[in-house]
Amino acid sequence: MSSTGRPYGRRGGAPSYVPRPRASSAAAAAPANPNPRPAQQLRKPVFTTVERLRPQSHGHTLTARVLSARIILDNPPPRARLAECLVGDNTGTVLFTARNQQVDLVKPGTTVIFRNAKIDMFKGTMRLAVDKWGRIEVTEPASFQVKEDNNVSLVEYELVDVVDED
Repeated sequence: MSSTGRPYGRRGGAPSYVPRPRASSAAAAAPANPNPRPAQQLRKPVFTTVERLRPQSHGHTLTARVLSARIILDNPPPRARLAECLVGDNTGTVLFTARNQQVDLVKPGTTVIFRNAKIDMFKGTMRLAVDKWGRIEVTEPASFQVKEDNNVSLVEYELVDVVDED
């Protein structure tokens, strides 16, 4: 301690910092992480179709055309906005629940790509949803004809407990 009773000889006023001793040249020459993980290659997305969707599944990437959109809840921006949209591809249709900013993207007639979408169950029926880990992209119009007579959201599912008998 210095004669003022303070460490490092500081006199009154603002606090000061003491420089840290430099590392040796051998330590500075060594890489920071000697065994870095290799950079992961991005995988190409595997596109699925509407007829392959199953209850409680996730991680779907699919291209679909928006057939209709119905606003269910339209509150001012800090609140939630909700729309129910019928989307489909050449194998069938499914109901999509659009939330907040997604409502602006899904207009009837547009073609969208759903990335990392999941299937939520609502009253025993399937609904396509994209949460914060997924993405919706508006793309150029698709060339396929939507198969409207196969709506997978009209199929009711029931959760059944299976007892294993020995």
